[in-house]
Amino acid sequence: MRVDREELHRLIDQLPDSEVAPALRYLRYLRDLGEDPLLKKLMSASADDEPETEEEQAGAEQARKELQTGNVLTTEELERELGL
Repeated sequence: MRVDREELHRLIDQLPDSEVAPALRYLRYLRDLGEDPLLKKLMSASADDEPETEEEQAGAEQARKELQTGNVLTTEELERELGL
């Protein structure tokens, strides 16, 4: 086990600066996965197996079409529209 930790330390030292933050987030995630009962439960939950309703299918299709045509709002535009 010690050899694996030493290799992990070497790999971390070799990471480009741009990858340090994502690596840190992932390592924290791995650490917390073993201790957080809610996170463990969520990660082991089965996939949603209920079929989509016709209304949900229509909404998803409309959203895809709007995305393809560029009929979307930026975050800033949405915040303005919502008065945030």
